[in-house]
Amino acid sequence: MSVADQTVVRPARAVRGTLRVPGDKSISHRYAMLAALARGRSTITGYSGGGDCASTLACLAALGVGIARGPDGRVVVDGPGRLRPAAGPLDAGNSGSTMRMLAGVLAAQPFTTTMVGDASLSRRPMRRVMTPLTLMGARCEAAEGDRPPLTIHGAALHGIAYTPEVPSAQIKSAVLLAGLQASGTTTITEPAPTRDHTERALRWFGASLTSDGPRIAIVGGQTLQPADCRVPGDPSAAAFWAIAAAGLPGSAITIEDVGLNPTRLALVDVLRRAGADLTVAPTDDWQGEPVGQLRIVHRGLRAFEVTPDEVPGVIDELPALAALATLGGAIRVTGASELRVKESDRITALVDGLRRLGADAEELPDGFVVQATRPLTGGSVDAHGDHRLAMAFAIAALGATGETAITGAGAAAVSYPAFFATLDSLRA
Repeated sequence: MSVADQTVVRPARAVRGTLRVPGDKSISHRYAMLAALARGRSTITGYSGGGDCASTLACLAALGVGIARGPDGRVVVDGPGRLRPAAGPLDAGNSGSTMRMLAGVLAAQPFTTTMVGDASLSRRPMRRVMTPLTLMGARCEAAEGDRPPLTIHGAALHGIAYTPEVPSAQIKSAVLLAGLQASGTTTITEPAPTRDHTERALRWFGASLTSDGPRIAIVGGQTLQPADCRVPGDPSAAAFWAIAAAGLPGSAITIEDVGLNPTRLALVDVLRRAGADLTVAPTDDWQGEPVGQLRIVHRGLRAFEVTPDEVPGVIDELPALAALATLGGAIRVTGASELRVKESDRITALVDGLRRLGADAEELPDGFVVQATRPLTGGSVDAHGDHRLAMAFAIAALGATGETAITGAGAAAVSYPAFFATLDSLRA
């Protein structure tokens, strides 16, 4: 198969092999932004090769940050100590992480910046990050009050105490990045736990912050120090291979040097409930991020549920878990209305796509139900420009009786450019 606008995926009896996945997308964004705020040279090894993280580097370069990319995911960042106004709008591409987190950086800068994105990003809500930054003293404007383009009029910020309406690591990160540059103390209280990469990265770059359960506080005015960083493998990318191995009889996959951050391992518990034989073996610690090996062996599948309190921990993996349910067992997901404001409406697009491939799938207001009542037939499906849907449909297609043509499969390059080549290499 070749990665183009339409990619054909053939059924597979099993997947087997040992591999490494691309550098963690979430961590890559954060290391680049913190390195830009530090004065001096930082080196990032294993930086994500996906389009989203490339957008972050391009935006930082436009703000006067020295960026040099080398082989094997090596990025050298020369922090200027003070950002400068960009010559024009910053293009975040498809990356909500870039736009929302960089808004926290820009809110404290003494100039105005407009950020734009592609058609998908231009439909995503920004009010959730505009509200706390406005409370801190910045002025924020967006199209239709809530959608990009997003304009940030930077100002001298002051600390606030804030509780987001929805649990979001992007919101938390934007507030902490703004708080780092504000006067006084900024406190954010999470309504539910989210990934804590920003807190760990801030400490690695020399900042001090405190955590007390759901409450995180940072004192403004701290100076970041340049640092050398190594990015672990992305557990959200690893999830697709773990799910393929869990769903196809005779499969066994080992994934090395993958991030084992506890806030990213909810998928492990879910897969075990679904019947997978999954071993987690920590081997190292990189900048406060635990790293190790995952091994997944097929042992049969059973019905499982993802409850609202679990959703924040597996929000990125839900499309892949729906694909797992087409290979055996069943899944019921509720409390996941956040999926409707991702790169696509992931609930409607996911259910529609799986049905087109022959699945028994039902859309719920805040989730979905998928049952493996029969093998998928294959067919044609549209990823709607969404990288996680493109990859989830590919995993589901492995268990079909016929070929599956995925329109928009190239969207996978947003986070995993080598996804389809890796898929071919793992066929038993």
